[in-house]
Amino acid sequence: MLKERERGRFITLEGGEGSGKSTQALRLASALALCGVPVLRTREPGGAPGSERIRGLLLGGGGWDGVAETMLHFAARREHLARTIIPALSAGIWVVSDRFVDSTLAYQCFAQGVPRRVWDDLAALSLEGVWPDLTFILDLAPEEGLARAAARGPVNRYEALDLAFHARVRDGFRAVAALAPARCVLLDATDSPEGIAAAILGIVRARLRLPS
Repeated sequence: MLKERERGRFITLEGGEGSGKSTQALRLASALALCGVPVLRTREPGGAPGSERIRGLLLGGGGWDGVAETMLHFAARREHLARTIIPALSAGIWVVSDRFVDSTLAYQCFAQGVPRRVWDDLAALSLEGVWPDLTFILDLAPEEGLARAAARGPVNRYEALDLAFHARVRDGFRAVAALAPARCVLLDATDSPEGIAAAILGIVRARLRLPS
């Protein structure tokens, strides 16, 4: 466990495909840096050498049993925590991550049907109590999100799944926001990137006492 008075802040961006997580993670990290806050921007799956290798497996192939796939995500996450997130937070660095543990709940449990107890057990084992201070969930109709993702170029394995899958992912993220309102903020991802970024920064200032 990290000591509260010594740690940096941990902020995550969540949502379905094409919802703008990467864009907003970059904007937020840049805004924090301009405020003089030491900040690290990272992503999942990935964020550490071993995690990036697992990312290639998860996004480039498939055919796993659902529990096995969930375990792969948590294996990547554990490396990410141990090698990147915890050292940064311990050094007083704020961490902004494009996806974290809520994505596995939405994609693997809500959308793929993996039992919630699997997620609960793996989260307890791998996170060791390290949870985000604040999570932004970018909400977007899956039709629009998938169109945005396709416009970027070749799609990955998750982006290639059918619309019904992505509708379940959206329902999952909405459920996460409802279950953890103290941590999660649901935002309309149809707003302009500038409008979303301003809303995010305002909430960070209000909740995490960001310097002016």
